[in-house]
Amino acid sequence: MTSTGKRASLQKLPEEVASMFDDVAPRYDVVNDILSLGQTRRWRKVVFDAVGATPGQRVLDLAAGTGTSSEPYADAGIDVIACDFSLGMLKVGKRRRPDIDFIAGDATRLPFADNAFDAVTISFGLRNVSEPHAALREMLRVTKPGGKLVVAEFSSPVNPLWRTMYLEYLMRALPPVARKASSNPDAYVYLAESIRAWPDQDHLAAWLAEDGWEDVAYRNLSGGIVAVHRATKPIPAGAHSGPVEKLRRARRSAG
Repeated sequence: MTSTGKRASLQKLPEEVASMFDDVAPRYDVVNDILSLGQTRRWRKVVFDAVGATPGQRVLDLAAGTGTSSEPYADAGIDVIACDFSLGMLKVGKRRRPDIDFIAGDATRLPFADNAFDAVTISFGLRNVSEPHAALREMLRVTKPGGKLVVAEFSSPVNPLWRTMYLEYLMRALPPVARKASSNPDAYVYLAESIRAWPDQDHLAAWLAEDGWEDVAYRNLSGGIVAVHRATKPIPAGAHSGPVEKLRRARRSAG
């Protein structure tokens, strides 16, 4: 079965996924740290550096959950919107970080205007979207021309032996650990299956190009367990190329 077929076979309705995340929200960040063996902080730092936002810019952090992925931007004085479809996650995040704007939203129908953000990022959430292509096109719509997209997602380890060990961990070790640490261990069984069914690095890069993004590239982390994809929104031909656009292009080339 192809990865697309596998995804279709285990695809949940959006409200089912939202309910699942509502259930695990109180201990979600703690369990993630345990299951990733503490790697989530390192991955989050790589994403923050890849976005490369500066004070005065506006960043949309999708699938932000409790806002842990949004905190580095807020701490750096960057205007960040934490958006997620799980109200339970957003409530937990707002209690912890009342200074961050938490907004409920569906990635396939974002409640934001065209060209509203300098950068959009989504970490470990795209594979849980029912229509990832629709979400990638929505991200394109709300990003300013020349703006950046950064996607962090579980991927395919590049070494065959490491890939086999990783898949064994996902399906055999992860569920028992989740049963001890999580309030809803069945949610983590679904998450493990969704990781196995997700397309590899090159397939996701092709999706980004197909949905209108350019300058697509990716970086493997932890041997390919995670891949961080970067892309930019094209600047329309004939658009004014003033100092702001020139600066954006220079930052894009450097980043």
